[in-house]
Amino acid sequence: MSSTPLTLNLVEGSISFSFSPQAAQELKAALEQLVSRLKTVAAKTTPGAGKVTPQAPVEYRYTGEVFLEIFCNPNIWPTPFAAKVLLTIRDLNIRLTTEAELTRVIEDVNQYLEQVG
Repeated sequence: MSSTPLTLNLVEGSISFSFSPQAAQELKAALEQLVSRLKTVAAKTTPGAGKVTPQAPVEYRYTGEVFLEIFCNPNIWPTPFAAKVLLTIRDLNIRLTTEAELTRVIEDVNQYLEQVG
């Protein structure tokens, strides 16, 4: 387990917690899948592109020293740049549920992975 905490910047403030490099790689893959689904929705909402096929929501869960869940329905956002994710972080003593900007979460995970090598 890495001693480097993952810091996620929220719309107002930030939160840091213990996170493993392997879990960060899995989260990065889930975020890439979400961006792909958002791009699919955005491409099909252009005029003349035909009927939009709904994309499945993306849900990521991690259980370690804290429980982390990230959820996003790609069908409600016009572009990946506008998208927000629902973020839940909890342990035995506290639970935080808030929205975070998808692009910021992606940047935070990439920065964490650069730090841990």
